[in-house]
Amino acid sequence: MSIENWTAYAIAYVVISIIPGPSVFMVIGQALSRGNRAAMVCIAGDLVGGIIVMTASYLGLGLILASSSLAFMAMKWVGVAYMAYLGVAQIIAAHNLKEIKAISTTSFRGSFGAGFLTGILNPKAIMFYMAFLAQFIEPNAAQLPQFLILMTTSSVIVALVLGTYACLSAKVSAGLQSIQARKRLGYAGGSCILGGSAIMAATR
Repeated sequence: MSIENWTAYAIAYVVISIIPGPSVFMVIGQALSRGNRAAMVCIAGDLVGGIIVMTASYLGLGLILASSSLAFMAMKWVGVAYMAYLGVAQIIAAHNLKEIKAISTTSFRGSFGAGFLTGILNPKAIMFYMAFLAQFIEPNAAQLPQFLILMTTSSVIVALVLGTYACLSAKVSAGLQSIQARKRLGYAGGSCILGGSAIMAATR
């Protein structure tokens, strides 16, 4: 893979990653309601999910989803329903908040799972990666090393972009320590997750 091809891919992927989508809204929601550490765990889960999706795309799973509208719709609506559930649950938790508690290990496991499922339950991402990666993989060179380079590049870019969103959101959260402020943050975080669900539902 030429350095020019890799540079073009990296720039294009940065632009794509900055645009808010389900993963961005999920991370913002985690940062606002649970803090920066939970958001970072959520990002780790999203990265693992993204690696699985990219690998599935490389292996051709996207062809199955592209040829089966039923499989596409099933994956899509499972993802939509899961994100909607998380958003509503977060809003309910904020409404019932009585005191500020430390974030437990269970919460971190939940954050990882939320990020992972948000990253993996998006069938559009599989077909997007198939079409997107094909533009940058040189057919006359070994494909696996190129794929690994592109996947690593994507993971680093996503980590940096989502990490920036998380840090900015957590700074807002850190400055608001009262119960009422935390409730508002919980409502905002849940609303962000519901926004991500709505975006996923609107994609065709």
